[in-house]
Amino acid sequence: MSKNSSGFMAWVDRRFPLTELWNEHMARYFAPKNFNFWYFFGSLALLILVMQIATGIWLAMNYTPNSKMAFDSVEYIMRDVPWGWLIRFMHSTGASAFFIIVYLHMYRGLIYGSYKRPRELVWLIGASIFVLLMAEAFMGYLLPWGQMSYWGAEVITSLFGAIPWVGGGLETWLRGDFSVSNATLNRFFAWHAVLIPILLLALVVVHIIALHRVGSNNPDGVEIHDNEDEDGIPVDGVAFHPYYTVKDLVGVGVFLILFSLVVFFAPTLDGWFLEPDNFVKANTLKTPPEIKPLWYFMPFYAILRSVPNKLSGVLSMAASIVALFALPWLDRSPVKSHRYRGGLYQLGLGVFALTFLVLGFMGSQPPTPAHADLGFRFTELYFSFFIMMVIYSQPRSKGYYVGTLIVAAALIFGLDWLRVGDIPVDIMLRTWWIPAAYWLVFTVLPLFTRLHIPGDVPTRVTSR
Repeated sequence: MSKNSSGFMAWVDRRFPLTELWNEHMARYFAPKNFNFWYFFGSLALLILVMQIATGIWLAMNYTPNSKMAFDSVEYIMRDVPWGWLIRFMHSTGASAFFIIVYLHMYRGLIYGSYKRPRELVWLIGASIFVLLMAEAFMGYLLPWGQMSYWGAEVITSLFGAIPWVGGGLETWLRGDFSVSNATLNRFFAWHAVLIPILLLALVVVHIIALHRVGSNNPDGVEIHDNEDEDGIPVDGVAFHPYYTVKDLVGVGVFLILFSLVVFFAPTLDGWFLEPDNFVKANTLKTPPEIKPLWYFMPFYAILRSVPNKLSGVLSMAASIVALFALPWLDRSPVKSHRYRGGLYQLGLGVFALTFLVLGFMGSQPPTPAHADLGFRFTELYFSFFIMMVIYSQPRSKGYYVGTLIVAAALIFGLDWLRVGDIPVDIMLRTWWIPAAYWLVFTVLPLFTRLHIPGDVPTRVTSR
């Protein structure tokens, strides 16, 4: 049996480098031996991608991309197609699960410096995957042709009209019409079901190839290929297969349990995964009381909504995503992992994560002046994280920190001055301290403490 199998593989390898690929990316790919909980999310993201494609194919078999029939075809899938309800709930829950996993995967990159040299390209490809994933989710959001789907697409596509000179043409091109219509639905279905999945799969393959070219990062930020034995094998590395394939199977098992609990017992998750308004057929003559996206877009929606001017809001939202691409060049510290970056950086990471969560919550709230102002304050904190990274990732003089604090105070005052007339002054006076306290902490602490000074980085990986 083994002889026949070996002969068959030899026949395949003469025509296709299957064994070579297996060894290069699995059996002979050496990963750091100190991977922890945070390293489950890459493989889980790949699992969900495959699951979304598989369930999407089954849904497409019974879905009708026509504005008069789309909503009814979804109801047909839910009520009449055998197991159609399960496939639909797996797909809708998978969309939210995908973003949860990807957000955690990206945060792991932040805390361990996985965007730094020599992995800049890996990070850029990953950020591109994130943008494509957002586009895929947005296109798919319209397909049920529910009330919130329709009006959400109407609002989001109208944002492109704010771009000077080309905005109007771009908005019409995206819609395929002068408003969201049957042409938009057909266009979005083609992009959601064909174009973007092809691009996503291609980028995921390139992402993995680029990662395996430079090697995986680890919680210590130590390059394991700097310590190799006489055979060229990293002393602090282990073969990805079988060690990490077995480890990932544990993560897959836990994920599938949690995923199944949501699918079978709470597929709408109280309106967070599937909104009540989307169980109502789209009515082009009746606007919902409040139009808002699903939860995974809410942090960026809060940034958009918190800026009074439409064009400035669109640019701010775009900048919040572009900033992720700039990370490898904003952070100039030679230390990768947050373990050795000092307390100030660790505090900054914690505040950034909290800021993102608060922005998500603010995006779910009614658009009152108080909510808009609070969203603006946390938008200031969001961008402050990237600005401060430039400042404290390199040694600075005390005068530099004092000057930075003065400039920050002037900038906070100037931005508030521009918002006078859109936000009541008494509301702004109650929240100005939020960005002021942030900048005060991050510019004054380096004057009197060593919290901004990186610690000693080990030459070998640790067991922590």
